[in-house]
Amino acid sequence: MTPLDIQIVHGPAVLPFVDDLARLRIEVFREFPYLYEGDKDYERKYLRNYCQSPDSIFVIARDGKRVIGVSTGVPMRDETVEFKHPFIESGLDPETIFYFGESVLQRTYRGQGLGVRFIEERENYARALGRFTHTAFCAVDRPDDHPRRPPDYVPLDAFWRKRGYAKQPHLRTTFAWRDLDEKTESPKPMTFWLKKL
Repeated sequence: MTPLDIQIVHGPAVLPFVDDLARLRIEVFREFPYLYEGDKDYERKYLRNYCQSPDSIFVIARDGKRVIGVSTGVPMRDETVEFKHPFIESGLDPETIFYFGESVLQRTYRGQGLGVRFIEERENYARALGRFTHTAFCAVDRPDDHPRRPPDYVPLDAFWRKRGYAKQPHLRTTFAWRDLDEKTESPKPMTFWLKKL
């Protein structure tokens, strides 16, 4: 297999890659557990923070010229209220937390170590900035008996724990999007995972 090219961009330099990320988010997040019905207007609104934050990061994976994966991060202080509020309520300072937005990778490229690389690149960047004590991300909560849950679905919990992340049941939020079988957006419960740098 041809080696994949990894490129890292920060701040306003992420702007040329927003369409690639939007395309991948729409494609990958259709899968369980997100079941996201893609919408370009929603994507533009969601990705605004990454374009405006001078300390955001995109880790971009390419196969030739084609972008096949993107992983993102941004200081929590530059995130929306929905993401910051649980930390503030729990006495954790958003100024000390670097937030991992997503890692989206086309299915045929999974299982080749890119998930680990995406985490390592973002953690190294957060450390290099020198003002963060933790990294965090959040994942959607779906019941085990969800009707769209595939029989062979394997949660990523073990992968995240192996990388040093711990689920924080007291750090919860909701974020709205439209599921595949919904006509309008509805709030989805999300739980944060946290790692001390």
